[in-house]
Amino acid sequence: MADGTVAVDQLRLFIERVERLEEEKKGIADDIKDVYAEAKAHGFDIKALRTIVRLRKQDSDERKEQEAILETYMHALGMLA
Repeated sequence: MADGTVAVDQLRLFIERVERLEEEKKGIADDIKDVYAEAKAHGFDIKALRTIVRLRKQDSDERKEQEAILETYMHALGMLA
């Protein structure tokens, strides 16, 4: 009987930890949203900011490779002079 109680207590603790982390994640997401709204209010383009944030997360070599592929595709489609 004690093993069942321990497992239930452990399960409850895991669930509660996940719930707390989900709340923190929501709070952080709201903070990020507020920063983007503030940047927009100052005239910055939000899509460009999001792109820059995404690119800065990438490794330099990975980013260069993706940019080269994009440029190749755009050239093939006549989108580059």
